[in-house]
Amino acid sequence: MNSEAVSALIAKHPALKTAKSKLEAMTPGSYVIHRSWGFGQIKAYDEGTHRLIIDFEGKKGHPMDPAFCVNTMDVLPPKHLLVRKQTEPEVIAKLIAENPAQLVVEALESYPNNATTAIDLEITLAQVVGEDKFKKWWSSSKKVVHKDPRIAIPAKKTECYVLRETPVSNVDEILEQFNGTRSARRRIALAEELIVTFDTKKDTTDLHPYLEAVTAAVRDSNQLTPSARLYGASIRDTLAKLAGDDPSALEPSQLSLVSTIRELPAIAEQIPVQFQSRFLDLVKEAHPIEVRDILFTLLKTSQGKFTTECINFLVENGHADELAATLKRWQVEQNLRAPVLLWIIKNRHSKKFAKLLNDLITPRLLSSIFFAIDYEALQAATARRIPLAEILSEDTELIGDLLSTADPETARDLANTLLLNQGFEELTKKSLLARFIKIFPTIQSLVASDAESKEEQLLVSRESYERKREEYETIVSKKIPENSKAIAAAREHGDLKENSEYKMAKQDQQVLMAQKAQLEKDLGRARITDFKEASTEQIGVGSIVDLKVGDAGKSARYTILGAWDSIPEKNIIAYKTPLGLALLSKKVGDTVTVKIGNTEESYTIAAIARHVDGR
Repeated sequence: MNSEAVSALIAKHPALKTAKSKLEAMTPGSYVIHRSWGFGQIKAYDEGTHRLIIDFEGKKGHPMDPAFCVNTMDVLPPKHLLVRKQTEPEVIAKLIAENPAQLVVEALESYPNNATTAIDLEITLAQVVGEDKFKKWWSSSKKVVHKDPRIAIPAKKTECYVLRETPVSNVDEILEQFNGTRSARRRIALAEELIVTFDTKKDTTDLHPYLEAVTAAVRDSNQLTPSARLYGASIRDTLAKLAGDDPSALEPSQLSLVSTIRELPAIAEQIPVQFQSRFLDLVKEAHPIEVRDILFTLLKTSQGKFTTECINFLVENGHADELAATLKRWQVEQNLRAPVLLWIIKNRHSKKFAKLLNDLITPRLLSSIFFAIDYEALQAATARRIPLAEILSEDTELIGDLLSTADPETARDLANTLLLNQGFEELTKKSLLARFIKIFPTIQSLVASDAESKEEQLLVSRESYERKREEYETIVSKKIPENSKAIAAAREHGDLKENSEYKMAKQDQQVLMAQKAQLEKDLGRARITDFKEASTEQIGVGSIVDLKVGDAGKSARYTILGAWDSIPEKNIIAYKTPLGLALLSKKVGDTVTVKIGNTEESYTIAAIARHVDGR
């Protein structure tokens, strides 16, 4: 916008006077970030309509009112990473690949006061690196960034990354943060960072004051859970060795913290992944006689990587036969829980565990999987992902492996169980049933009878089906994940009762979930047709109909196509519309009366042709 356009806009909207500089920055060529549309570039200002013309990703030439943009859109400075990704793509790509710390430094340089919140920085970096690659890239890059003396790292996502005027060593920064907090949890976490960073050859700091503080935190703090206290004790002992002290003299010892058997499941549930193996060694040392029974108890309720640790520990300590017998018993009792089932599935081809798992890879295991998925779906209060259902869908060989010893009746029962399962979307059920049918073709009759029992099918063209399918994929793979990020970001802003951004994001979530459910239902009912079944004898889906309208002698021609194919301006109507339904099965000479709202009109069929013949 030029100065004359800005002045005219302010004259029309005096409240925009304070935003004059921002409006003047909205010039063609400037890059912007919009609250809803994301990153874009201003291409022009249309003086006739008083609209900015902006190219957003996936929406080119979008007209927007500058007055509205003032509160919803920011003009980015030339140094902003998103801008430089467009103007200096090779430079940014090289920083992403080779120097992530410098990338963060240059990102911070584009912000006022060289600082921004962790949330904002991560959102920007995700857009620069790419949403699909960001998580893995940031996981490894963050370690390098945190060691860079130029960057001050926040303790929380709501706090700021800051570009320092004077670089500070990592050890000094950690010790400064340590001295600035009284939180036992935070001191233990900082002590862990200190252990990783401290170089005995270069750093001369006396560690004893920090060792004493961590020792007091582990011994006296009521903030710590049993698992946090145990892990804190291990950090304390490592810090003692680094300081040149004997950790065996420190209390409470790690062994004493695992001495009470009834507390072990709660500790195992929260213990950090990197400490799980050490935790099992401590349990064995503290309970040498009962260790096997304790391990089976922990395995039964284990989660994630701890399931693998428990199984490996049992096998390596000579309990493989007892483990095989226990897994079989749990299967019979329907006590095989999702994490253990996931481990069995992922390791079913492993030579190391062949003897342990061979007898489990049966149709009964598939029954256990369906039971666990159904149970998790019924327990879930929200539409969260079910890993066991995902791996069953993604691993194309799994159903074949589990049905290799099944008879047709067992396979049919399992297919029926799948149809009734609450943990799968309808489209996924169809895909999984196809794998059953490939092995046992007679199951096709079960699918047919199930289809007959459902709502009437929708006849649709392939083009309209693909559009619906694309709409569904956009909601599932883009809009819902973006909404989840928006909810997470809004939650970081504090009190949810007074958090309007959080409420709006949750409302959007409800709308998206409703749209997803409806699309799944519609796509599940859809039957693709090429309209070749239409005839010239009577009207059907795929007919072109010439009509005489009323008594005035007016005529009209309509093409009747699939449920999602309406183009009213071209007189193409869906067979599900009132006129379409009234005309179906009618012949030349028949008259129908259609009432739409308060208007009633009669139509006489003059001629019938086929849509496919006119292509």
